[in-house]
Amino acid sequence: MTDKDAYVQKLHAKLDEWNAEIDKLKAKADKAEADSRAEYQKQVEYLRNRQEDAEKKLEEVRDASEGAWEDLKTGAQGAWDSMEAALKSARSKFS
Repeated sequence: MTDKDAYVQKLHAKLDEWNAEIDKLKAKADKAEADSRAEYQKQVEYLRNRQEDAEKKLEEVRDASEGAWEDLKTGAQGAWDSMEAALKSARSKFS
């Protein structure tokens, strides 16, 4: 397995983990009282958007040549960091 393959595999696993976490937050949002539900649903939508951005960056890395993927790694890491921060913020709001 190349470094690129290992990196892509690691990021794909993280996306799966985030998806499960977002699903849990969505379930909480659906069960929340009406006054909180709208805000929780906005948070879930924001997370889904950040996740889509991360998925696009993963696709760019996956599709890049062996020589070019390292250059795209920085952009992918930025998307990952943004997603992690958004998820951390949402977790605190859902508590």
